[in-house]
Amino acid sequence: MKSKFKENIDGYLFILPWFIGCIIFSLGPIVISGFISLTKYEIITPMEFIGFDNYVKLIKDELFWKSLFNTLYYVGLSVPLRIILALLLAILLNQKVKGITFFRTAFYMPTMTAGVALALLWSWIFEPEFGVLNTILAKIGINGPSWLGSTRWAMPALVIMSLWHVGGPMIIFLAGLQSVPQQLYEAVEIDGGGSWDKFKTITIPMISPVIFFNLIMEIINSFQIFTNAYIMTGGGPANATLVYVLYLYNNAFQWLHMGYASALAWVFFIIIFSLVLLQMKLSSSWVYYEGRRV
Repeated sequence: MKSKFKENIDGYLFILPWFIGCIIFSLGPIVISGFISLTKYEIITPMEFIGFDNYVKLIKDELFWKSLFNTLYYVGLSVPLRIILALLLAILLNQKVKGITFFRTAFYMPTMTAGVALALLWSWIFEPEFGVLNTILAKIGINGPSWLGSTRWAMPALVIMSLWHVGGPMIIFLAGLQSVPQQLYEAVEIDGGGSWDKFKTITIPMISPVIFFNLIMEIINSFQIFTNAYIMTGGGPANATLVYVLYLYNNAFQWLHMGYASALAWVFFIIIFSLVLLQMKLSSSWVYYEGRRV
C-alpha cells in the first residue's frame, strides 16, 4: 500500500512542472481573457467592467463582419485545394521509383521555411512588374494582375501562397496510403477493376480517418492565418485581406482595445469549436475505421 502511494506521489511530482506551466501559461490566460472581454480595458487606463457590451459592439462592427467574411473566404478556398493537392502529391510520392526519397524531402522542405521569410519571398513573386509569376504568365500571353494591390486578386494570391505548405498534410496522407493492405487492391484487380475503382472503393474509405484528421487540422490552421496577411498586405487593399486574427491583433496591440480584442478572441474560439464539432458530427457518414463508420 505504501509503495503504491509512493509511486503515485512520484508520478504527481513528475507531472507537477507541466501542471504548473499549464495553469500559468494556458488555463490562466484563458480565464483572464474571459474576464477582460467583459471590461473596457486599454492598458493605459483603469479597467472598467461593462458586461457584454463588447459582444454587442461586435454585432454592429462592420470590420468584424468584413474580417470574418474574408477569413471564411480564405478557409473555403484554401482548405479544399490544400487537401486535394496534398493527397495527389502523396499518391505520386507513394510510387516505387528511383529517387523517391529525394522527391519526398523536396516537397516537404517548404514546410520548414520561416513564415516571415516566406511572406517576403512571395511578395516578390507576386510583384506585378518584375515578379516571377507575372513573368511566367506573360510568356504564355497572359497579362497578370497586380496581385497584392487588387481587391479582387489579393485574397486569391494568399490562397495560392498557402499551397506552398502542403508538405505537412502530404506526409500524413503518405503514411495513410502506405498502411492500406495491398491484398485489397489485388482483390479489385481480380474483379476486373481499374485504377479508378481501386481509388474509389479502397483508397478513399481506408484513408478516410487520415482525410478527416487533415481536414480538421487544415480548418483550424487556415482560420489562424495572420503572418502572410500582416507582412504582405497589412490587411489591404481596402480591407480585402483583413482576416480575423489580423483584426484582433490590430485591436489589441495597435489600438490597445484589449477588452474588445478579448471578446473577438472568444467569439473566434466559439466559431472554430462549432465548426470542429460540426465536422465531428458529419464524419459519421463518411469516415470508416476497420470497416465500420465512426
